[in-house]
Amino acid sequence: MIVAFKPRSPISEIMAVSAWHSQGEKFLTAEEKSVRKVLVVDDEESVRLVVQSCLEDLAGWEVLAAASGSDGLELAIDEHPDAIILDVMMPGMDGLTFLKKMQDHPELQDIPTILLTAKVELTAPERYLAYGAVGALAKPFDPVGLIQQVQMFLGWN
Repeated sequence: MIVAFKPRSPISEIMAVSAWHSQGEKFLTAEEKSVRKVLVVDDEESVRLVVQSCLEDLAGWEVLAAASGSDGLELAIDEHPDAIILDVMMPGMDGLTFLKKMQDHPELQDIPTILLTAKVELTAPERYLAYGAVGALAKPFDPVGLIQQVQMFLGWN
């Protein structure tokens, strides 16, 4: 069984390369692998932390997190993530308003967004596509299957 991990320092990276080469395995360099950057916007801290942990620890992606729609929009503008996972029901700016505001910013229009919602009806493709999202995850979600679902919606393999 091969276990992927994220080296923490140049020394551990050198040791990892050495260990992988000694076992005849191919180790991908930073140039060979692309680290995805995903923005998670959810007002519930526990949900944010679970999603962040799954994406960072299991997929090795960089995660930006925001506790509100307005903070998320600022982060999206500043950081231009590869994808956004967005809660629908939040105080202040909700997820659907967030999606509309993304359309006002040309630099954000191409960022794929996945809705995270307790409203089961929004998980139907005709509903989330109508709002401009590429997918929808129902709450509660399975943390183990989260990565596969996100990859499927985004076309990331």
